[in-house]
Amino acid sequence: MKLYLVGHDYRYAIEQAIVSFLNRKAVLCQDIPQDDAEDLLISTLSYGDKYLTGTAELVLNGRKYRKAARAQIKGMDTDEERINREQHVLKTSVFKAAKEATGTEFPWGSLTGVRPTKLVLRMLESGHTRDSAEKELVSRYFLSPKRAKLALEAATHSLDVKRRLSENEISLYVGIPFCPSRCAYCSFVSSETGKSGHLIEPYLEMLSEEIKQRGMLAKDLGLKVKSVYIGGGTPTTLSAAQLDRLMYSIARAFDLDSLAEYTVEAGRPDTITVEKLRVIRSNGAGRISINPQSMSGEVLRINRRPHTPEDVLRAFEQARECGFECINMDTIAGLPGDSVEGFRTTLLRLGQLRPENLTVHTLALKRGSDLAAGSTLEKQDSDVMAMLDFALEFLYNNGYRPYYLYRQKYMAASLENTGWTLPGRESIYNICIMEEFQTILSVGAGGVTKLVGRDGKRILRVANNKFPAEYIRSGMKIDSDNRTIRSFYR
Repeated sequence: MKLYLVGHDYRYAIEQAIVSFLNRKAVLCQDIPQDDAEDLLISTLSYGDKYLTGTAELVLNGRKYRKAARAQIKGMDTDEERINREQHVLKTSVFKAAKEATGTEFPWGSLTGVRPTKLVLRMLESGHTRDSAEKELVSRYFLSPKRAKLALEAATHSLDVKRRLSENEISLYVGIPFCPSRCAYCSFVSSETGKSGHLIEPYLEMLSEEIKQRGMLAKDLGLKVKSVYIGGGTPTTLSAAQLDRLMYSIARAFDLDSLAEYTVEAGRPDTITVEKLRVIRSNGAGRISINPQSMSGEVLRINRRPHTPEDVLRAFEQARECGFECINMDTIAGLPGDSVEGFRTTLLRLGQLRPENLTVHTLALKRGSDLAAGSTLEKQDSDVMAMLDFALEFLYNNGYRPYYLYRQKYMAASLENTGWTLPGRESIYNICIMEEFQTILSVGAGGVTKLVGRDGKRILRVANNKFPAEYIRSGMKIDSDNRTIRSFYR
């Protein structure tokens, strides 16, 4: 779709809106055509005496739609407030035009960002009550009542966690970018062990050195670790001995006196053994993820998940026997081969296990996944909506509450990923990575350290090399990144 901007240069904001509301990519163009032969959007910002107005002229499938939104100029006392209002009227105008053109009811209204709870957090911290925030989400941003409630409850959980954080605390992410095989929907940086298993040992050697250097730096800066998350890939691709060495190096390098949460992403049930679980538990991790994605053997086969529903049940029981008191389980709504009834069956079976955390993802056709090239595999929006609506009702009725959520590009029905928790068992790390409440120090290939200033506003990202082979050769980068981190805190 061709995109034209008039009176503003908010290209990224409008491109986000086009993706969210029309599921299209935009190409920025300069000269507005005189005819309407092609699909296009003209986004215009204009000022009057009292109001600023955003206008969207949308041409879709040969038909033209024109919608506008406006806001008061009064009260725009800062650049931040001016930018917020300008972007709001522009995105709202695109939302209105897209809604008329497609006949779609967008559950998240005019919101386009990946972190809708950030808006709600600003409301609550600026004096809004829960009721007034909920009303504004529905009336100003056009959220459905269900999504307004979802965002409000997740934001409330986030605020509770934020109040328990101290200024000198950080979280630690440790990346293990290896998997036995690649799932059809996966877009993460991960290497199949059949092709790159020979890299695991040299990778762990470099990772151990980075952990040592980052730990020395953190101690020198007086930073203590609040939560640890070992993710991937699939960390339980490693042997029990390798996991033991890795976790020992973390404990030796970092000050864990303030540690409140330690998670290991087991992910694939076919990689979980009692021996590995015992090693993980004995090294201090009390939270583990066991991710079925579906409890249908056929759906798992279609999506190249080489485990069975029985493997999920076996791994869950073993984790309980090994002393894990907090278990997360992931599901995906909209997987190829699944149905509304099949998804319901998955949630019903997982609900019987009663994990402390249950994450409901919506399928996203992300660049880098094998599914991205086959849009015919994308579920019908109505089916995915029915799946998510069932999850909302079922999980609320069974005592779970939403504690974090986020959205992604090219998600079915433009919906969301939501982490659900039993009371008091929310994941600190998941909230901090979404809401940017504290620094997340990332080690390993593909890791991106997110440095958060003490004012909560200044943020700096420091990226590691993306692939294992590159990371293994990147010894000098550790010193360079350490200087960047030290400079940020000094």
